[in-house]
Amino acid sequence: MKKLLLYFFGLVVLLSQTSCGYNDMVTKDEQVSSSWAQVQNAYQRRADLIPNLVNTVKGAANFEKSTLEAVINARAKATSIQLNADQLTPENMAKFQEAQSQLSGSLSRLMATAEAYPDLKANQNFLELQAQLEGTENRITVERQKFNGSVQDYNSYIRAFPRNFFAGWFGFEKKGYFEADAGAQKAPTVTF
Repeated sequence: MKKLLLYFFGLVVLLSQTSCGYNDMVTKDEQVSSSWAQVQNAYQRRADLIPNLVNTVKGAANFEKSTLEAVINARAKATSIQLNADQLTPENMAKFQEAQSQLSGSLSRLMATAEAYPDLKANQNFLELQAQLEGTENRITVERQKFNGSVQDYNSYIRAFPRNFFAGWFGFEKKGYFEADAGAQKAPTVTF
């Protein structure tokens, strides 16, 4: 009986020292959640800037209505897809990325079309908004990189032996990454 009690006490001490990696899994899961919140923050900043950009463009030029409508519709679709940190499966990430890519594409078309309007190019409000959007796109890239780093650290940790057993027991599952859009490896053609 004493031997059984000694083994039990030893097991409790061992588990309390290592906690099966549970505490580290929780910490890394929270890092992924925090990184995801920063990605959403950067995307929200972009979504908040778009109405100001659209209104500036409308006021400064007799602008192509279809281009503006495409931006407005893409923004609505992109902001309608909300993912929580516990929903970061590869499938959900692909849906989220698709909506954000459509918004990025329509913004690119808006900026390219704006080049044809000299009054708009000279408008200080438009230039400031364009610079803010450019800065926001850079922030999005940085936050996505940080997020992917957090996901890589988390996924590596929960998949390593022997934590992979405990991760499954405690419900820690692999998270999805941001991936490049299809065709992103090809440089865009710029024509004037």
